[in-house]
Amino acid sequence: MRDGTILEARNLTKRFRIGNRDVEVLRGISLKVQRGEFVAVMGPSGSGKSTLLQLLGGLDRPTSGDVILDGEIVSQLSDREATHLRREKTGFVFQFFNLIPLLDVYENVALPYTIAGVDPRHGAAAARIRDVLEMVNLVWCERNRPDQLSAGEQQRVALARALVGSPALLLADEPTGNLDYATGGEILNELWRSCDERGQTIVLVTHDARAAAHADRVLVMGDGKIRDEIQLGRRKDSGAGPLIARLAQLGL
Repeated sequence: MRDGTILEARNLTKRFRIGNRDVEVLRGISLKVQRGEFVAVMGPSGSGKSTLLQLLGGLDRPTSGDVILDGEIVSQLSDREATHLRREKTGFVFQFFNLIPLLDVYENVALPYTIAGVDPRHGAAAARIRDVLEMVNLVWCERNRPDQLSAGEQQRVALARALVGSPALLLADEPTGNLDYATGGEILNELWRSCDERGQTIVLVTHDARAAAHADRVLVMGDGKIRDEIQLGRRKDSGAGPLIARLAQLGL
């Protein structure tokens, strides 16, 4: 794991207006993520974990508090600057794959280059696309469209697309939520390998202890706050037993 903080949240709050009242979803969240670290954020539905991930990734702005991404205070940036920072520094993987049906696997993975006006069929871009397709074992189907793939294969395409730009930070929101047990495990192993072998920094949001057990550290959320932090360490055995035992001690 490389030294240095890549992501920091300082006293984040987030309120939404619902009808005639304000609902406070986040209530003073502070955290740090180190380069090359795999951090999981656990919590039940409504605990605020997905809202937190959106703030950390710059998809939304907090009501108060700051997010610092790779030394940049996001709240001090213009919308255009914040969008540029997000595109340059972050990759996202969601529960729903969000692939473009009319594009084949290669074209879906190449989308960040296409949007940036870079030819994805030549030079460094083509080499990087080939690299991530090999990493997720999808070279064999690069000409297939999403509807010709299984759910697990589609999620691997989404993962490759998120990684193709070599983002400093990968944010994953319930990436195995639509997958069966075995396929979900394969995706989690791909994430772990990307972190362990390539130094990718990952923040994973999940309600599933089995998924969270792949992380180095687990932040447990409840009622818009971080209730506990569980250190698991980097290890090849991602069994969830120790994490489940600790959660049970916390009454979760």
